[in-house]
Amino acid sequence: MRILFIGTGEIGLPTLRMLSNWPEHKLVGVVTQPDKPAGRDQKLTSPSPKQAVQNLGLDLPVLQPDRIKSLESVHAIRALKPDVIVVMAYGQILPRGVLETPRVACLNLHASLLPRWRGAAPIQAAIAAGDRETGITVMYMDEGLDTGDILLQRKIALASNETGGSLHDKLAQIAPEALAEAILLLDKEKAPRLPQENEFATYASKLERKHGRIDWSESAETIERKIRAFDPRPGAFMEIDHRHLKIFSATTANRKGKPGEISQIENELIVAAGEGALSLGEVQLEGKRRMSAAEFLRGHSRIAQL
Repeated sequence: MRILFIGTGEIGLPTLRMLSNWPEHKLVGVVTQPDKPAGRDQKLTSPSPKQAVQNLGLDLPVLQPDRIKSLESVHAIRALKPDVIVVMAYGQILPRGVLETPRVACLNLHASLLPRWRGAAPIQAAIAAGDRETGITVMYMDEGLDTGDILLQRKIALASNETGGSLHDKLAQIAPEALAEAILLLDKEKAPRLPQENEFATYASKLERKHGRIDWSESAETIERKIRAFDPRPGAFMEIDHRHLKIFSATTANRKGKPGEISQIENELIVAAGEGALSLGEVQLEGKRRMSAAEFLRGHSRIAQL
C-alpha cells in the first residue's frame, strides 16, 4: 500500500523510520510543519520528520503547509494518491478533504488508551493523574478531537519514577509495532472498528509554560507526580526570591508546615504542601545550571529563611 506520514514531533520518528524500510509497502511522502526559529539564536530549524528524511537520504516529497486546511495543501496531498495516511503528533486539525483522501483509511497513533486522555498532552496527563498504565491507540480519524473508532491498542505499565520524557520515548518505541499490525489487518480486510465509549472520555489540554507553576496547596503526592509529568516539558517550577526555580525531581517528606513554606534540614531543601511535604532533588534557578538541591543550598543558604 501507498502510505503518507503526517507528523511533527520526535515521538513519530521510529514510526517514520519503520515506514521508510518496509518493503511490502511504499512511503510516498511526509507532511510536517513549516521550518521555525528555535533556540536562543532563533535559527530557522526544520521539524524532526523533515530532518529524518534528509538524514536517511530518502527521495521523498516533504510538504510543509502553513495551513493544511488550504485547498492547495489538500490538492498536494491528494496528488500523492495514498492508500493510508498515518498521523502522529502533527499539531493541526486535518480537514475533511484530507481525511477522505486515502483509499483505505486515515489513521492516528495517539499516545494514550482512548477514550482516556483525548487531546494534546496525554503523556503528561497520565503521569500526573497517577495512572498505572497507558499505551498507543491506533484510531480511525474523524473530524472530532480524538473521537474516532479504535482499530487496536497496545498497553504499557507506568514505572513509579516515570517522567514525561521517559514515557514519551517508551511510547515512541511501541508505536511502529502497533501500526504494523494495524496495516496488516487493513491489508487482510480484517481490521476491527470499535466505537469509543464516550462516557469515559477524559481530556488533556495543550500545556504551556504557565501550567508548570506548582500549587503548594495540593498534596505532596500530587505535586510529585506533576513534577515528573512535566519533565522535560513544560517544566515544573516555583518562585524563590522573585526568580523561577525549576524542579526536576522530588520525594515526599514527613514534615508539616504552611503550604509553600521552605525549610532546610541538613542538606535537604524541603517545601511544605497542602498535605505532607517534598524534599527537592534536582533544581535549576533561572539563569543558572541544573544542580542538586544540596548544591543549590550551599550557594543560597538564606533561602530557607525566606
